[in-house]
Amino acid sequence: MFTTLEYAVTSLVCLVTAVVIQRIYNKEKKRINASARVRGILWFGWAIFVWGFGSLLNWIMVSGFGWSSTHKVLVYLGVLVSLLNSLFILLSLPSIEHKKKHNIIKRLLLRFSEREFFILFGGIMLMLAFVFIAATYVGSGVNNSLIWLIDIPISVVVAFALLNELNKAFNTRNMRFMYLPSFSLFVLILIAVTHRIFPEDQIPAKITLETWALLGTITAISFKFLFILLFSILLYSWKFLSETEVQQAQIDTVLREKEQLTDQNTRLEIANRSHLDTISHLEKELEELKVLTTTTLSERQKEVLGNLGVWGNEKSYTEIADAMHISLDGFQTHIHQIKKILNISGADGKKQLIRYALENDITNFASISKI
Repeated sequence: MFTTLEYAVTSLVCLVTAVVIQRIYNKEKKRINASARVRGILWFGWAIFVWGFGSLLNWIMVSGFGWSSTHKVLVYLGVLVSLLNSLFILLSLPSIEHKKKHNIIKRLLLRFSEREFFILFGGIMLMLAFVFIAATYVGSGVNNSLIWLIDIPISVVVAFALLNELNKAFNTRNMRFMYLPSFSLFVLILIAVTHRIFPEDQIPAKITLETWALLGTITAISFKFLFILLFSILLYSWKFLSETEVQQAQIDTVLREKEQLTDQNTRLEIANRSHLDTISHLEKELEELKVLTTTTLSERQKEVLGNLGVWGNEKSYTEIADAMHISLDGFQTHIHQIKKILNISGADGKKQLIRYALENDITNFASISKI
């Protein structure tokens, strides 16, 4: 009765949980576009599914066909389910994120691809299974307790690796209070595997077979429920941590961009001040040059240049010279000296002189006024 209850409860809870986890996996894979990070959710779902499917088959065989729970086929089925469950749990370990050092099991897992690990794990299990199956039908056979020896060492190693990874993950998430449930899961797994291989004829006299069966049922259901609970908490803490990390990454990106813009603005301000200083310096030099140039020219040269600036576009050199009552040669001599002082040359020298006179207010020295 207790065994049937275990199969019924386990199959119902695990299959429903597996469907929910699969939907979560599909949703998270689309949401963050990084299947590697959520791959552990998929394998965790498969681990729960094989528990539920195996329990469903056992339930059908025991309740529908009247098989005993100790039937060789059901025992081998139980070993297969347990091995598949261990395989999927191992595959889920690399996705358990934490900042601590990985244990040796996880480091070994990270050396292989999922396909390579499937082949390696399956090959080892097939060899062990062949030995036990062959021994079952040769000679005196193998009892059920020994059949479970295929699974016991692997279950213990997986349980230890799982406990270690869970504790590190909860520690990273500041959830140290989860250490006790994690350790309880490890203890329950040890009790469950021990219960499988403990011969019924060696059960203490004070414990009845019904009590022993009840203990096995409670232990099996408890560690599976606790396993689902811990992984669900880990899953949602991972989801919360992932969203927090995304938000923090966005904040960090904004802060970096702000810092870059601030640095760029600072550089632009420095460059702007430098340019303004350069412009101011050039303007000052230009003013000094103007003053120096105007002071270099003699009064007579300023007068000639001023008259040229006023009348240059309207009168010829001869007309300006006549208006100043000087000879054309004398006027041209002054123009030649002014060009030399101002470093003006070329065919458009006259235009350059007129422009210079207008720009530097030399026209104020003109002695020929317009009427």
